[in-house]
Amino acid sequence: MKLVLAPLADFTNAAFRKIASELGADLTYTEMVSAAALAHGSSQTRHLFETLPGEGPVACQIFGHMPEELAFAAHEATALGRFVAIDLNAGCPMPRIRQGGDGAALVPQPELVHDLLVAIKRETNLPVTLKTRPGPSPDRVTLFELLDAAETAGCAGFTLHARFTSQMHGGDVHLDLLAELVQRAHVPVTGNGGVHDAATLKAMLDTGVDAIMLGRAAITDPMRFSTMKGRAAPPRRETYLRHIDYLLDLQGRLAASFPGDHVPPPDEFATAPLRRHLFHYFRGIPGAAEMRRRMNEIRTVEAMRDLAALFPPDDCTAP
Repeated sequence: MKLVLAPLADFTNAAFRKIASELGADLTYTEMVSAAALAHGSSQTRHLFETLPGEGPVACQIFGHMPEELAFAAHEATALGRFVAIDLNAGCPMPRIRQGGDGAALVPQPELVHDLLVAIKRETNLPVTLKTRPGPSPDRVTLFELLDAAETAGCAGFTLHARFTSQMHGGDVHLDLLAELVQRAHVPVTGNGGVHDAATLKAMLDTGVDAIMLGRAAITDPMRFSTMKGRAAPPRRETYLRHIDYLLDLQGRLAASFPGDHVPPPDEFATAPLRRHLFHYFRGIPGAAEMRRRMNEIRTVEAMRDLAALFPPDDCTAP
């Protein structure tokens, strides 16, 4: 069974991707990279291309709606030699993305999606894939037109978040449409949406997908990459401390690679995502609420490391 870490803005930086790979993710994705921002010279956007030594295979996800901008982004990502694929996001439902004509705004426009994929393929020798949704709403299914657009453009894979754009990230996952997609597709299909335990994992596997992508479930508990593969995860204390180290490594690499940019100093760079995200490492252990309260007050890496002493020494997540 192939498990994939979804591209998630503000979460899937190189440090978290490396953790996910170590815990069992077979493939990870960058955060969404704006093709328009790259085309307009945003060096801060280029920070999203950064990787760490020892990461597993990483695909780069780009978003946009202008062929020339997406072609430029694909060229820039390919030239780095760090990625195994280029993915076009045609499914993000967030209003700020859709209102710009990007993400899920492309779901009702299969012809444009085709043209965007063709433009991307012209500028890369990497496999090109598409991530999208079944349609804008249940009364308007465009999934199979999108599949035809992707295959005609020469896509190497197709990922479906099996909820309609109108559902955002909640509600029923339409496994019937996912199963029909698998039957019709001539390329590998990755399923996404609502997988968080053994039952939902099995239900999606039963559709016949080639891989399963974890998004919010991975953020709330990255140990799922281990447990869903039937093996115990390492102690959370160990993973937590490694994650801090990887954040510091990433900060150092960004500061060295982009000396003219604002890269937050190590304490700020590491503690901000820890407060936003990594408190999930405390889920289900004695004193978790107090640990989260303390984390919200912490502003230094040293204090973050001190919190590790509060983990039970043998705290492993069983399969």
